[in-house]
Amino acid sequence: MNKLAKITMAAGAAALLSVGAFTVPTAAQAQPVINVQFGPPPPPRVERVPPPRRGYVWAPGHWEWRRGGHVWVPGVWVKARPGYAYRPPEWRERDGRWEYNRGRWDRDRDGVPNRYDRNPNNPYRN
Repeated sequence: MNKLAKITMAAGAAALLSVGAFTVPTAAQAQPVINVQFGPPPPPRVERVPPPRRGYVWAPGHWEWRRGGHVWVPGVWVKARPGYAYRPPEWRERDGRWEYNRGRWDRDRDGVPNRYDRNPNNPYRN
């Protein structure tokens, strides 16, 4: 092979490999809320909470919607984030549908996720 053919093949291979670098995130990565049209989740299970761990916050067990049904996810210790409050996952009914909100960190402890909060660092908010 001559030098020009090798360069052309290398450029073509690089172009094919770089296509994956410019893909758009899938819906699963950008979906913070899951809506379910079926009945409410079962009542929470009783969990024995282990003794406190320094630098960690207990994320309680909860029900998640997977493959057409509710699945219990046991509680775990989550590394604490200084200045933030942990909001556990929750199910809420809205317009006859059940909505699942994943666990999240809240900077000003007002319950509004920071990405939707107009003033996420307002120290005077209760």
